[in-house]
Amino acid sequence: MGPDLLAVRDVSVSFSTESGTAFVLDEVSLTLRRGEIMGLVGESGCGKTTLARTILGALPPNARVRGTAVMFEDRDLLTIDPGEAADEIRGRAITFVPQDPYSAFNPLFTVGDQIFELLRWKSPDRQPLEAGYSRARRQTDRDRALTLLRLVQLPDPERLLKKYPHELSGGQRQRLMIAMALLPEPRLVIADEPTTALDVTIQAQILMLLRKLAVERRVSVLLTTHDLGTAWEICDRVTVMYAGQAMETAPIDAFFHAPALPYTQLLLDSLPSGEAPLRGIPGDVPNLVAAPAGCRFHPRCPRATQICGAARPLSTQPRPGHWVRCHHGLLR
Repeated sequence: MGPDLLAVRDVSVSFSTESGTAFVLDEVSLTLRRGEIMGLVGESGCGKTTLARTILGALPPNARVRGTAVMFEDRDLLTIDPGEAADEIRGRAITFVPQDPYSAFNPLFTVGDQIFELLRWKSPDRQPLEAGYSRARRQTDRDRALTLLRLVQLPDPERLLKKYPHELSGGQRQRLMIAMALLPEPRLVIADEPTTALDVTIQAQILMLLRKLAVERRVSVLLTTHDLGTAWEICDRVTVMYAGQAMETAPIDAFFHAPALPYTQLLLDSLPSGEAPLRGIPGDVPNLVAAPAGCRFHPRCPRATQICGAARPLSTQPRPGHWVRCHHGLLR
């Protein structure tokens, strides 16, 4: 595995709402290596998508971001010039696969029109001061698009370019979204629950396709998902989040077979298993406008003691490559 491509260091994000300020991310840190697929898992509302959009620089105007740095290669995405980020980073070095393949396309334009509009501005061949869209580059971009559409196993790419989005199935649209994310030849793809809207058999195909293309092209992937089965299928490492805090990061085998965090253990125990009765995690996810102090999981944690609500635990490494923030984290 190569050196770190991305390093998020102590990033916090808050939103101004009618109910008060919601502290959606609380000093989150993680790293992503070159050519690695990192799964970002947790319950709905834990901050997965907010973290992904913070890295991409696509938060709404009411968001406030604080932190040490978000280092992508040698540039800090928290302090980078917005024009440079728009031209060189967002949509080119870092691309995005949304979770809903149905609303991701403009229904009034053909697939080909939308692909070529993307490539007009984000093509790997586009020069910084280039004006217009020359016939030669358009042909090169067309050839690149057709090649990638074949790689994502879309039939008859020439004909597909002339179709409108409503003429494609959900699985075809998601394959198309993956192809469009790879067209600018990015170093990082952020995939935000890319199989949520698809049926189970199509989900498996899309996941295997995403892993195959990431490995072949040496692209790093940050995959947000609430589905632990999805993480098991394609991820190299997993970071589990709870209520805006990054709680544990581990290689995929250690995450599932030797979790150190009580929350991770309860999360895994809640997975359906044969004829055993379903088990949930007692309590409710906290309101982030009035988030608990210290470890945000302590009101629901069976191992919690007084220190858990008084101080946020430091990050420790119980074994190489396995990091956890917990005052009482134990390896099984």
